[in-house]
Amino acid sequence: MFKPKEYLIHGLLFVLTLITTTLAGGEWVYGKSVVADGDSFLTWEYFLKSMAFSIPFVGILLIHELGHFFTSVYHKVKCSLPYFIPAWLGFIGAPSIGTFGAIIRMKTHVDSRKKFFDIGVAGPIAGFVIALGVLIYGFSTLPPADYIYAIHPEYANPDFEGYGEDVLDFELGGNFLFWALGELFADPDRMPAMSEVIHYPFLFAGYLALFFTALNLLPIGQLDGGHVVFGLFPKHHKQISIAVFTLFLAYAGVGMISPLMPVEELMIRIPIYVGFLYLCYSRTDFTLQTKLSIVLTLAAAQYSLAFFKPEWEGYQGWLFFAFLLGRVMGLRHPEVSGIKPLDTNRKIIGWIAILIFALCFSPKPFIFT
Repeated sequence: MFKPKEYLIHGLLFVLTLITTTLAGGEWVYGKSVVADGDSFLTWEYFLKSMAFSIPFVGILLIHELGHFFTSVYHKVKCSLPYFIPAWLGFIGAPSIGTFGAIIRMKTHVDSRKKFFDIGVAGPIAGFVIALGVLIYGFSTLPPADYIYAIHPEYANPDFEGYGEDVLDFELGGNFLFWALGELFADPDRMPAMSEVIHYPFLFAGYLALFFTALNLLPIGQLDGGHVVFGLFPKHHKQISIAVFTLFLAYAGVGMISPLMPVEELMIRIPIYVGFLYLCYSRTDFTLQTKLSIVLTLAAAQYSLAFFKPEWEGYQGWLFFAFLLGRVMGLRHPEVSGIKPLDTNRKIIGWIAILIFALCFSPKPFIFT
């Protein structure tokens, strides 16, 4: 049982997150904000309309965390209620989605591989099922094609040739599942471009849910995907985690250092970037020599690739998440007693989770130009 104070704290964080995601929804969907003036001000009417984004989005996050929570309860593993993390940055003019997500905290040691697997996989699968429903509904009920003119009346002007340089150009990156659902359920004449999906609340909420699902299912460390890999391949989790993390960093950092950059810039950028890479590996149990070998080889490979393929760029937005994984969360998985194999049903679920990751992952989820 939880104390009344805990219910109050978790309930307050949930309500605050619902409010901040509604504020963010107003900014993305309708271009209206509580810190704007005139026609761009987020009125009560548009605040309520923006809940068409925040309710499904926060609802999917809630179902995800409740999947972890109720599985923990089933296995008699003490844990906290979901902690929602509100994060609205509109007051400083920065784009945000109103939250950094939600987590639950384990209060007791998880003593078996089966429990780790069940708790880890339950959240993303539960959230994925709801996200699938939200996206199918969103694609099946697209508004008429001229809906976008209510948000961007300038599009109706035949002389409109694009925004000025002072306007942020943004679009969502693709992933296979989002594309496939659009092909199956959307009217082609009403289907928005990826640069306009942010104005369709159910589609935007569903897209973000797929993004968080893929993020959690990365087979690294103690992420949900790490628990899945630990369940399926307990003797090889460390190698898989390090390998995937290295590939993740290798892709993210493409273009960070290039022989085409001015020498003066490279003299500053190279030591900073190499130092960053070292920090990402600093919590591994490799020797100093091995860490330096990995870091220098990785940086050299990225530098050489930039010489032969200067047009190739990774997604530098992943670098911060890689830093959190390597330096803060760590790449190892907690040890458990015994390595008894999972039963067939759990193995099937594990491979389904890996498939879900592949379907939901977007190499460049948010593209700013």
